[in-house]
Amino acid sequence: MKPYPVQAGFETATATERKDLSLRKATLLCLAALTVMAGATVAPSLPALENHFADSANSELLTRLVLTLPALFIALFAPLAGVVSDRFGRRRLLLSSVLLYGLAGVSGLLADSLPGILVGRALLGIAVAGTMTSVTALVGDYFSGAEQGKYMAQQGAFISFGGVVFLVLGGLLADLHWRAPFAVYAIALLLLPAALFFLGEPVRDRDTAESAGNAAQVPYFPLAALFAAALLNSLVFYLIPTQLPFLLREIGTVLPSHAGQAIAGGNLMGAVSSLFFYRRIRERLGAPGLFAFCFAFMAAGMLLISAADSFAAVMAATAVYGVGMGALMPHLFASAIHLASERMRGRISGGLTTSIFIGQFLSPLASQPWIDRFGLAAGFSFAGMLLLLPASAVAAATLWRLLERT
Repeated sequence: MKPYPVQAGFETATATERKDLSLRKATLLCLAALTVMAGATVAPSLPALENHFADSANSELLTRLVLTLPALFIALFAPLAGVVSDRFGRRRLLLSSVLLYGLAGVSGLLADSLPGILVGRALLGIAVAGTMTSVTALVGDYFSGAEQGKYMAQQGAFISFGGVVFLVLGGLLADLHWRAPFAVYAIALLLLPAALFFLGEPVRDRDTAESAGNAAQVPYFPLAALFAAALLNSLVFYLIPTQLPFLLREIGTVLPSHAGQAIAGGNLMGAVSSLFFYRRIRERLGAPGLFAFCFAFMAAGMLLISAADSFAAVMAATAVYGVGMGALMPHLFASAIHLASERMRGRISGGLTTSIFIGQFLSPLASQPWIDRFGLAAGFSFAGMLLLLPASAVAAATLWRLLERT
């Protein structure tokens, strides 16, 4: 397949180019969903995995690292992946990352020790860093304008639905054997031919790219604000999968499946929000207004969780949170692409990826001391109030600009 010019619009493409773009879009959407598969797939098998290696030293700690270690390596290697993407090309990085993803993921089928499994999980994190960074950069290269906004909405929905599908699939396979969920990572190897044939390296004007990549033109303050928003979002969001099961137990919900249902319900509402709310709200409120909308709904969801006294109330609260989360994720990536010059796109995508996953890794470390002292409900309440700060600040700034114009 021939390389496709940078920022080629779907509207101006020929029929053949539109077909190529559709194939590229489908491939990119599937590859984007791989990022959420990294942790969700093996989570249900952790208790059985811990039992299998019960005689190993530090088995409890090492078992939990199976879930969290990829996030740390994603955060550490995403900036390097961004540099490689900008310097040597998106396609090379993506193909090698997808191959590594598949091989590292399925290594859990054969590893005969916890350290061996953890080596595979670390390599999986490096692969996700390369995949997520290069996919985000390619979206900016392939799509522009309304087509890019449409793609971002679809990607947000794919990731949300993927979280539900991979969690359920991992649970079903874990019932068969604790190693079985590791086989799901072979999906990456099935996607590799599609990436090879449908994702060409974008053609870029070197002179334009060099001038556009000037350090003086990097919007440092907006990028810092964007990365801070992504970090805060991850810190707060991962309270739900890590602490919600314990809150449900406190309020009298005894079925373990209820936690999965509540998380899945939030993800499904996030998919709906990505598809149907994201573009409409951005068109009406603008980029800053959409940030305020997202953080306000997420804050409301956290506060409702803290006050919930039944499973039904928790389900409603996670749905409210999902509305904000579903619109925020595509908005974060779209904003990163908008702020990035062509030459810096990989590095800025890597920075955003690092912000997201370092928040995921730090979330239990940051929240647990507060929860130990004040309780689970207070932890969710504090998270909600924390989210109200950026919501209020952005809303006030947006209102001030509107008043100045009038």
